[in-house]
Formats: sequence, structure tokens, C-alpha cells
Amino acid sequence: MAPLRFCANISWLFTELPDLGSRIQAAAAAGFRAVEAAWPYESDLQQLRGAAGAAGVEVVLLNTPPGDLQAGDLGLGAVPGRETDFRRGLDLTLEYARALGCKRVHLMAGRVPAGAQRAAVASEMEDVFVQNLTYAADVLAKEDITGLIEPINTRITDPRYFLDSPQQAAAILDKVGRTNIKLQMDLFHWQIMGGNLTQNMHKYFPLIGHVQIAQVPGRNEPGSPGELDYGYLLGQLETLGYQGYVGCEYKPLGSTEDGLGWIREYWGRGR
Repeated sequence: MAPLRFCANISWLFTELPDLGSRIQAAAAAGFRAVEAAWPYESDLQQLRGAAGAAGVEVVLLNTPPGDLQAGDLGLGAVPGRETDFRRGLDLTLEYARALGCKRVHLMAGRVPAGAQRAAVASEMEDVFVQNLTYAADVLAKEDITGLIEPINTRITDPRYFLDSPQQAAAILDKVGRTNIKLQMDLFHWQIMGGNLTQNMHKYFPLIGHVQIAQVPGRNEPGSPGELDYGYLLGQLETLGYQGYVGCEYKPLGSTEDGLGWIREYWGRGR
């Protein structure tokens, strides 16, 4: 079985450093060969490109812009009436993805509107999401980029996020029906929203285009105390033959460097 490939999420790791360029360099120095980032859009694009090139790391994932965070946005893909904003954000993401050579884009669904009942708006939001994902699939196909949708748990992280389970995501992907729109599996969120990880990993594996990891419930490094046995879970990904990247999207308990023992142990077993 081939060893897994990991990428450092520089929106979560190496935050001891003030800018993404410095974090890219730190990730490379720590042994990572790839990085991902949530929203790099306040960073100078050419500086980011130069930092990645100088460090010799691949940028493997970017999120579409959240919208107006001050107004409560967290993505726009499923939000009725924000279709133009979603497309504008996708254009910005593509500008960064092209320059950075990034081939995966997380198309964020967004939140149920404040004051609305989830059940009352679910059908309309799903329709909007399917339409936006279909549009995105056509745009991304021209760039040979894969779009991803990620369920985010509504029990701890974000009670209003629209897409919250792999079951819901799989049904939406079936309606979209495009091979370049896939499922982003974050084991932190999946555990909180129902667990049954072994069965769900195997069931939805054909849909998975990217993986992210963190311990439950604190969202800390995989080697920290918590509910998940990452020795077992990473072994399952190996057994399944996962060839993509595993994103380290977690909040270190201490410094980032101090929390990397788990991955150095994995690399030491045969990188």
C-alpha cells in the first residue's frame, strides 16, 4: 500500500507566523510537500506564488470566498439570491488557483439564512446549490480543476451551515451528476454528525476528492487525546487506496511544531 500524502492547512497551522508566505516556508521546513488554505484573498498573489515556488511545495486546495463575514456569510453556493456573488467569488478563486497551480476548489455551501427554519428553506437551497455546482462544474472543467463540497457539522462548529452530512452531500452530487464535482471528507465533521466512520468511508469512497483530519471534540492534532484513532483511520485510507491529499486542518494544542509528532511518526514508518 502506498503511503498517504499530507498537506498543511496554513490557515490553521503555523499561525505563529503572520502571513501565508511565511507559513508556506515553515510548512516546507517541517517536511510538508503541499499546503492548502481557506481564504488567501487578502494576500498578494504574486508573493504567494513566489513563496510556494521557492519552498518547492504544491498548493492543493483553496476555498471559494465566504462572502461578507461581518454580515454572517460562510460561503454562498446554496444561498438564494446570491448567485451573482457566488460566480464573482468563483472567478476570484480561479484567478488564484491558476496562478498557484491549484487543482482543487472547495465550493462552500453557506448558511441557512438567519431567522429561517432549515426545513422550510432546504428544498430551495438545495436547488440553488445544484444550479451553482452545475455552473461551477462547467467553468472548472475548462481549467482541469476539481470542485469539492464539504459537509460541516451543525452540532459544534456551525449550527446554520446548510450542508452537514455525507448523506446529504451524496444526494446533491447525484443530482449534479458531474465527474469533476466531488466530496470533501473531513473526519472531524463526519464523526460529530453521526460517526460510523468505517462504514461511511467505504460507502462514499468513490465520491471522495479530498480528505481533512482533526481530533474530536477539540479539533486538535490527530495525536492528541480524543475520540478518533487516527492510526486506524489512516490505515483505512491506505487500504482503500486513497491517492489524494490528506489536509491537516486542525488547531494545535501548543505550537504547530510541538504538535507534529504524529505525522513525523507516520513519515518515519515509510514516507
